[in-house]
Amino acid sequence: MGVYLSTPKTDKASADGENDRVRFGLSSMQGWRTTMEDAHAALPDLDDCTSFFGVYDGHGGKAVSKFCARHLHKQVLINDANSSGDLPASVHKAFLRMDEMMKGQRGWRELTELGDKGNKISGMLEGIIWSPKASDDLGDGWNNEEGPNSCFPGPTSGSTACVAVIRNDQLIVANAGDSRCVISRKGQAYNLSTDHKPDLEGEKERILSAGGFVVAGRVNGSLNLSRAIGDMELKQNEILPAERQIVTAEPELKTVKLSEDDEFIVLACDGIWDCMSSQEVVDFVHKHLNTEDTLSDVCEKLLNRCVAPTSGGEGCDNMTVIIVQFKKPLSSAATSSTEQSAATAEEMRPKI
Repeated sequence: MGVYLSTPKTDKASADGENDRVRFGLSSMQGWRTTMEDAHAALPDLDDCTSFFGVYDGHGGKAVSKFCARHLHKQVLINDANSSGDLPASVHKAFLRMDEMMKGQRGWRELTELGDKGNKISGMLEGIIWSPKASDDLGDGWNNEEGPNSCFPGPTSGSTACVAVIRNDQLIVANAGDSRCVISRKGQAYNLSTDHKPDLEGEKERILSAGGFVVAGRVNGSLNLSRAIGDMELKQNEILPAERQIVTAEPELKTVKLSEDDEFIVLACDGIWDCMSSQEVVDFVHKHLNTEDTLSDVCEKLLNRCVAPTSGGEGCDNMTVIIVQFKKPLSSAATSSTEQSAATAEEMRPKI
């Protein structure tokens, strides 16, 4: 059946957790796809005052999404320690750093270990045979390794990345790709990320300026995303910075000062958003919050709601969702801003 199974795999990987600031639930499901390429990270205690949640939707394989789930939050912490508390800048740098870390011998080895089962043994053996160099040029704990794949240019597969970082009353959302983060504010859904598609005016302008083209909504006729981690064959213009490549890993950032009106956020891959609007998801979560024992139960019901009864079309993708509920509402007025300036009322209008 091509890219689909004869029957969907509806077994779910679910989890719950909490601290004194937030409680969360998550669930993921392979569905109709022949492989599971989603990954996620949920760390309510990234440090003493910071929580981190992320969804990663892989394409062309699962290695890049799993690499991001393993490393991106660690890079945020490392960057934050060296940036005098500029958390948005730390998150921004972590996204771009993923592409650099996946190059060379060590990048090849880790991606191989995280990829298909048939490649794991090869990657593990090379990790034993070839030891890391002593040098670490960027001082972020990522040591290069010598070996037969030292010139590896990075993966041709890739992944979206949509993360939410909560520190005290500050929420930072960073996104590259078409996964999405939505906040529920007094029952209204507000998108905190943009779905990065090639036909968007700003995205298309960058693609064309870097020497690419868009056909049928796909970059160079292949990728239906304009931003992603990985996909290194679309980042080969040597005269342009990483932010201006045909496809870029640069995240779009939005910062929100949380208030007592903010109830929860939902992070999910496009397998959810292809089936339901932001407001429909928020309404669904509200409906089931009081009837289910845990947030992961709500997530599982959402997956069941979205999976298609037959293969083909919407509801047939891998699905991953994280719900993060704020436990201690704050009294300050809610404001939202991009990195540079406050968001307008139009930008923060309800998403129906």
